[in-house]
Amino acid sequence: MRVLLSAEEIAERVEALADGFAGQVDDGWTVVALLQGAIPFAADLMRAIERRGRHPIYDSLWLESYHDARESSGKVVVRADISRAIEGRPALIVDDVFDSGRTIAYARAHLMAKGATRTLACAFVRKPQAMGEAIDAIGWDAPNDFLVGYGMDDAGRYRGLPYIAALD
Repeated sequence: MRVLLSAEEIAERVEALADGFAGQVDDGWTVVALLQGAIPFAADLMRAIERRGRHPIYDSLWLESYHDARESSGKVVVRADISRAIEGRPALIVDDVFDSGRTIAYARAHLMAKGATRTLACAFVRKPQAMGEAIDAIGWDAPNDFLVGYGMDDAGRYRGLPYIAALD
């Protein structure tokens, strides 16, 4: 395992993202974390947004496309839906990795169908194959390695690492 981004570097990038969202995301918004990988990033981002005097509603949406594999199945499945009404509210979608753009696109369409007025999307990591895809904010442009840590896993392992590493 090679460490690519330390816990300190992650924290700096989360703070920068929160600075960028502080002017847009306020108490009228809902932050929707995409489970399971985005849990650490979403928690850190929510705390950083709260420190800036903003208090959006927090919710989560469990979408799955990897099923413990190292490559996406190509099909997004809703494992658990949001628990609060989103109708009439804008939403900030928070994901761990942006690679094909499929999951974010699905989440946007899903939330808009439930009545969200607008969506913004961010991911902590953007993989090289996603460079042409649209996303509103990213924390770090990653190499094309298989990544673990900070929510990213290998069949459920390594999610809790406080840094991001590449598996050799």
